[in-house]
Amino acid sequence: MTDGPLIVQSDKSILLEVDHPRSADARRAIAPFAELERAPEHIHTYRLTNLGLWNARAAGHDAEQVVDTLIEYSRYPVPHALLVDVAETMARYGRLRLVSHPTHGLVLEATDKAVLAEVLKSKRTTGMVGARVDTGTAEDAVLVHPSERGHLKQALVKLGWPAEDLAGYVDGEKHPIELSPTTKPRTPAEQPKDWEMRPYQAQAVDGFWHGGSGVVVLPCGAGKTIVGAGAMAKSGTTTLILVTNTVSARQWRDELVRRTSLTEEEIGEYSGARKEIKPVTIATYQVLTTKRKGVYTHLELLDARDWGLVVYDEVHLLPAPIFRMTADLQARRRLGLTATLVREDGREDEVFSLIGPKRYDAPWKDIEAQGYIAPADCVEVRLTLPEHERMVYATAEPEDKYRLAACAPGKNRVVERIVAQHPDDQVLVIGQYLDQLEELSDHLDAPLITGATTVRERQRLFQAFRTGEISRLVVSKVANFSIDLPEASVAIQVSGSFGSRQEEAQRLGRVMRPKQDGRTAHFYAVVARDTVDQEFAAHRQRFLAEQGYAYRIVDAEDLDVVQ
Repeated sequence: MTDGPLIVQSDKSILLEVDHPRSADARRAIAPFAELERAPEHIHTYRLTNLGLWNARAAGHDAEQVVDTLIEYSRYPVPHALLVDVAETMARYGRLRLVSHPTHGLVLEATDKAVLAEVLKSKRTTGMVGARVDTGTAEDAVLVHPSERGHLKQALVKLGWPAEDLAGYVDGEKHPIELSPTTKPRTPAEQPKDWEMRPYQAQAVDGFWHGGSGVVVLPCGAGKTIVGAGAMAKSGTTTLILVTNTVSARQWRDELVRRTSLTEEEIGEYSGARKEIKPVTIATYQVLTTKRKGVYTHLELLDARDWGLVVYDEVHLLPAPIFRMTADLQARRRLGLTATLVREDGREDEVFSLIGPKRYDAPWKDIEAQGYIAPADCVEVRLTLPEHERMVYATAEPEDKYRLAACAPGKNRVVERIVAQHPDDQVLVIGQYLDQLEELSDHLDAPLITGATTVRERQRLFQAFRTGEISRLVVSKVANFSIDLPEASVAIQVSGSFGSRQEEAQRLGRVMRPKQDGRTAHFYAVVARDTVDQEFAAHRQRFLAEQGYAYRIVDAEDLDVVQ
């Protein structure tokens, strides 16, 4: 028995003692394969899942490494049955392989005849596979029609036998793209600067390219767009980039023009405002999922060119119809970019099977330690509701409780006090409910950006915030993702999408761009005590706790002493 920080249990749960001197090392070591479930003050609970172990396997971690990590950091002997189960679960990945055979075309190969027999017996694979063939390199094999490549991978993950996709990709239409060693100025006054990819960005590109398709996980502010540009330069082909909104599309365009050989004339925007198809086309998820008379009218974009690469920005936010479209894009290289693979709808297995497994993952604290993102101080400010508001809340219908708690009027005063403590900082106030945000905008005399704000006005306000013309900005969930505001150093969250972990990570990410003076970023979550607002806050914080961020909890009445 060793004095380790972990207690590994036979039900696949892992308890981490937060105050243990080796807890930070243990957290980093288990991050590639274990998912955090609960994060109270002293003991965090992780869980081993099949998908987590398969993602680790696809990212290059083998069962021996996982087993050694559990044994090294465990306080008590690790249950032998669990170690066996870890090894056997990870060994399931790759027992089935999709390959391109020179004679037979697309084939599902098996290194184990019984495994193939089992999946062929399932109704999930009915109609997806053809006759048995002899490939000369496998125990057993069956033909697969190319149109079923994605659907079959989905089915096999559900059956617990994920296929390793080695079938390769079409080359796509060639288009020269190179990274520029010097940035191109945004304005006549800006000077060009020499730059190169950060080591972890280069590793992420190499990990993706070696794997063929898959997901790169990097913290907000760590330069995921640069990873996308690096993958495009590797590919040297026409590229379709799918993004969350039009503002994000234009930020991608500007960054590609600054850091690559691409010109504005080579980059098209396919959004609600424009319908341009060029060698590099940036499309919004919204326009692709727009239906008219029950038909997705813009699907022709997927076949408009012989794309060599498809990039999915913020892959954790992919709408369900995009998954269905992606099932038909399996012959194209696919790169997913995200700060967290967490999906609140539980469709992580769809990302795994259709975009690809995790190819690179950099813990937030590691990137922070290298100075590439700002250190962050996270504070949960708990507000006690007045007696009459507590009574209204207590007697409200269940579906109304969260809004009542999240929009408690006392939060306005708390926000004003927090803002007053940061007179020299660029402050973002972020929330979910428009009437609450309108009130805060009035109270703080700060501009408000919502989904109804035009793209032109959003860009104007974001630019004014970047230059310091305005120092406070109130934003709805439209600013959760893909908004580059490096000057923001304080974020105050007043309400959110219930218990969304990925939203919490995105919102913290708004203030994590490194500051020129090395300042710490501050993230405040204002929460109504003894309500579902407090319960949802605990759930939202799970992912960030997994990354090593601890929330200090302070009472709203004690804010004046918080620095």
